Amino acid sequence: MPIIFDDSDSKDGLYPFAVVRNVADIRIGILTIREKWAMIFSHLGYDIEKNTLTVKANFIPTLNYVELQGHIDNENIPVTYGQDDVKILNHPWQLFQLNDWALRKDFELITSNRRSQKISSTNKIISPENIFIEEGAIVEHSFLNASQGPIYIGKNAVVMEGNFIRGPFALCEGATIKMGSKIYGATTIGPYSVAGGEIKNSILFGYSNKAHDGYLGDSVLAEWCNLGAGTSNSNLKNTAGEVKVWNNKANTFATVGNKCGLLMGDYSMSAINTSFNTGTVVGVCCNVFNKEFLSKYISDFSWGNERYNIDKALQSIENWKKLKSKNITPEEKKILIDLYNQNQQ
Repeated sequence: MPIIFDDSDSKDGLYPFAVVRNVADIRIGILTIREKWAMIFSHLGYDIEKNTLTVKANFIPTLNYVELQGHIDNENIPVTYGQDDVKILNHPWQLFQLNDWALRKDFELITSNRRSQKISSTNKIISPENIFIEEGAIVEHSFLNASQGPIYIGKNAVVMEGNFIRGPFALCEGATIKMGSKIYGATTIGPYSVAGGEIKNSILFGYSNKAHDGYLGDSVLAEWCNLGAGTSNSNLKNTAGEVKVWNNKANTFATVGNKCGLLMGDYSMSAINTSFNTGTVVGVCCNVFNKEFLSKYISDFSWGNERYNIDKALQSIENWKKLKSKNITPEEKKILIDLYNQNQQ
């Protein structure tokens, strides 16, 4: 489908999540923004193969939004919309703030006119009509409460025994929830990620791990991140006051409300028992470990208090990717090397 996703106006404002990807490839709800557009056009039967359609990459569409336009002019989507029909993503903290809305919209889109796989009788279920399980998923001996929002379990995903899950929630394709986890809405565990411990209102884009005990709340992890055992974040100040978060575009801190946890860029990780302060931003390709109190902004390619050696960074990424039967691509290497060199200037 010849869609051009224009992120020229939004890319810089969504640091660290648009550093190594187009804004359209950010995951919010169940799907990425790119995947939402593709599925919506498929549902509506639009054929735009003969023309190119340009859309703002930071527009989070819904089926109703596109339907209401009445037509597509093959150059752009009109920007008139109702408040519930589309959201515009301008800041990284909006990802967890809008995830409840996005999960509900994606659930409707994905499950329309489809039937869920049978839910195993070993589970304790509340509101089974709001639960959808894809082919090949395994869910046994867990508590699933969809009374406050839908629960979506993706293809070949695994929910191990003894988990407590409260919607809205999505476990995407090939992802795993380890035993004894407590997960509150609105949470998305992206494809081939591993989740455990206590998680609330957070997003893991994909291929990331928060696999052990510790708290993750009002947070977003990009791809190929790993939180060491016991890692936790604060999402609320002791004073319950306004949280300030690093705004990379403005080169200053911005006030974002009274809740914000950890915003971590791609290929970054933390050592065991790491404690992240309220509203911490971690850049791309960081290895976070420090006996001292961590900064609220950790810049790209940080190795503790030093700068990561790029060759060691790339080798570390390759090692982590092999654990999930993947390899770092030449394109990824080029993006990271270019970014590394830009940060030296």
